[in-house]
Amino acid sequence: MHWKKPWFQFSILLLLALVWGSSFILMKIGLKSFTSEQAAGIRMLTASAVLLPYSLKNLKFLQRKDLVSLLIAGFIGSFIPAFLFTKAQTQIDSALAGMLNSMTPIFTLVIGMIFYKTKMKWLQVTGLLLGFFGTIGLITSGQDLSFGKINSYALLIVLATVFYGININVVKARLSHLSGVQITSLAFFFTGPAALIYLATTNFEPVLLSVNWPIHFLALSTLGIIGTALAMLLMNSLIRHSSAVYASSVTYIIPVFAIFWGVLDGEKINILHITCMVLILLGVYLINRKKKTKKA
Repeated sequence: MHWKKPWFQFSILLLLALVWGSSFILMKIGLKSFTSEQAAGIRMLTASAVLLPYSLKNLKFLQRKDLVSLLIAGFIGSFIPAFLFTKAQTQIDSALAGMLNSMTPIFTLVIGMIFYKTKMKWLQVTGLLLGFFGTIGLITSGQDLSFGKINSYALLIVLATVFYGININVVKARLSHLSGVQITSLAFFFTGPAALIYLATTNFEPVLLSVNWPIHFLALSTLGIIGTALAMLLMNSLIRHSSAVYASSVTYIIPVFAIFWGVLDGEKINILHITCMVLILLGVYLINRKKKTKKA
């Protein structure tokens, strides 16, 4: 298996960053026809639906001692954040949402230290700080990406990153005996019915008045299947085979791709943005770097 190899872990990290970095623009497209709540519900329902065969197959691995942790993985790690992000993006642009998401490693570190006694080396702390400053630089630089655009809706994304930090620590500490497929499929086995019940209570009549609603629905379905189901499979596998902080550092690379989509959408990028991106990637490297031991 390649999961233990650093080059493979970093490749998965980049793939996750690409997928999740593109998720914000997909949310933006979906919100053109659907309400924020409907968009989040569709995302979770499609993700749960595509994982259902695996959920049924892995029900035999469901143990009572894992139930609370799996519910946390499903609802704290995916369901509630999905609603928080779509609600926030009704007032915040997609690129900025991707940047604010990079607070996840900070909360992963803090929660791990407080509740799970995670020990951090100074090199990892330095990497986190570099990534943090790089992210702050991206948020505050440029006319189109300034703090002037941040409002109270940004706090919803901050809350979502707190939930992500909780989920990552729980999966690492309590669910490492399960595979990434087992964790994800069993967690989404519970969120699917909740999403379906919620969507049944919403009004889709205004949606049908939009000529392009099928395209917007396709964007949300893609977000659910690739940006949620597949991404969480990879993420939970990465958490099992690396550290919680390293896995969460994917959110440092997400802004790079979020800004890329922003450029395609007409936003400007300058040398300061590039410098901040380099800081972010350097931070990820330091977080995962291990000191070489001398041979006797």
